[in-house]
Amino acid sequence: MRVLPILFLLFCASAAWARIPATQVMTLYQFDGPRTIPYYAVDSFARRGPAEPAGRLAQGSAVIPCLVIRGGRPLTDGKGTPYVGFEVVMDAATATPADTERFRRAVAARRDLRVANHHCDASVRYVLDVRKLYALGKPPFFVSPGASGGAPTAPAQGELDRIVRTFHQSRQCERVGRALIGRRAALDRAWDAFSEAQRGRWSSASLTHARQLDYAMRTALFEGHLDRGCSAYGACERNVVVLSIRNRARGSCLAHQACRYPGDFQGVASTVSQYNIWDEYLTQVSGLTSCFLREDLGRGNDPHADLFWRLQAMYTQNVGDAERILFGSDEDLRRLFPGVAFGELTSMRHYYHPPAMGKCFPGYDRVEYMSGAVARNGGDFALIANTRIQAGAKVGDGYRFREFLFEPRGNRDQVTIRDNYPGFIVDGRKVDLRASRGCTPYGTPRGCRFGEVGRYRRTPSWLADGRPLALSCRIADRGADCRGGGRTTEVQVGGVCDVEMQPVAGVR
Repeated sequence: MRVLPILFLLFCASAAWARIPATQVMTLYQFDGPRTIPYYAVDSFARRGPAEPAGRLAQGSAVIPCLVIRGGRPLTDGKGTPYVGFEVVMDAATATPADTERFRRAVAARRDLRVANHHCDASVRYVLDVRKLYALGKPPFFVSPGASGGAPTAPAQGELDRIVRTFHQSRQCERVGRALIGRRAALDRAWDAFSEAQRGRWSSASLTHARQLDYAMRTALFEGHLDRGCSAYGACERNVVVLSIRNRARGSCLAHQACRYPGDFQGVASTVSQYNIWDEYLTQVSGLTSCFLREDLGRGNDPHADLFWRLQAMYTQNVGDAERILFGSDEDLRRLFPGVAFGELTSMRHYYHPPAMGKCFPGYDRVEYMSGAVARNGGDFALIANTRIQAGAKVGDGYRFREFLFEPRGNRDQVTIRDNYPGFIVDGRKVDLRASRGCTPYGTPRGCRFGEVGRYRRTPSWLADGRPLALSCRIADRGADCRGGGRTTEVQVGGVCDVEMQPVAGVR
């Protein structure tokens, strides 16, 4: 009589062990791609594949994916890539500020959820390409309305700074962030409208230069690491970004670097192929196109008050230097970046941030990135997407595997390997077992010797065409929290051993 309870407990324990992580909230994203991405009717895809879109979803939309099972197998293309059913959590085309909290709740609800499989229910009618989905976890970014249209009260560092601050206070700027999509174009239209309204107050040349300064500063602030705040390194990093914009638009105005005419700082600074922070999705989840200098935003109960306060402090720290870099003399450049040959300064059009480059794990065998694959355990199927695995033993036409997770911690990748899918076999067509290539310690140029290496990164394809450059700045250090006294110090950014930023001269 005691056998049945024991067997029952064993059955329950086995079922509990077999449960796997639920699919997470994922974001529709294709870098520098079209604003909308197609989806397909299940029946149509089952017959003809991705031939006839049934509709389109805007980039930045959030969905919960699942596997549509037909004939006992998930729907995939001919190479085994799943086309997944989905539940829409947020449609970026119609999103409102209320969707920010809705997104957060959905992410939290699924974070620790465990399920038996990732099958869709019978109500799912459409599928989309899983390779366009990423578990990014970033909610949409909206700003509280409230532009006064009045004059800014903060002291300005000259006419151009005054115009920029007035624009940020304007109703034209406030309209930019009302919708989630199309913000880059909306910012351009806002500057057009503002300039037209202000022509009797400032000259056309001043309005144009202020607009260019605004774009350059937005790019410098968000290309740099926001957590570095007003530290000397962070401020110098922003100056380096502005220098790269200057050099792409002055002296060497090349169409493939988005320069339409000499002095086209706005075009260069806001083209996605040159500075990826201007990508459609990235403008939806950051304050890049916001009126961050609006004086009511850096205080009070606004949920982004601390971010805006720091952006205002960082802008104030750099705007004078940025104006001199863009519009000043050769001597201004020499003073701002002392000790560097002028030819090297003006040929620095490229840089990269090593921590953000492609991830490598040469210390671990058989690590694979899965953009989208199916794993099977009997009649249960799991979606393995936008994650890394460590492939194990080959079983039939697939592999056993464990999930390979990592989290950046300081200068180190903290790796965790978990058997989150016990008994599941991943589709072998998605496993190539190639070793990592093109990886260097920390993603720095070759030539620096490190003792213990905490992470590896790939380097950009154009690195060999140029020369790593160390740039020095003498700048007021106010600390990462932007509350320091502003002691002037000299700091270096770049050089082959800098693991944070790598300016590179001579790349065309």
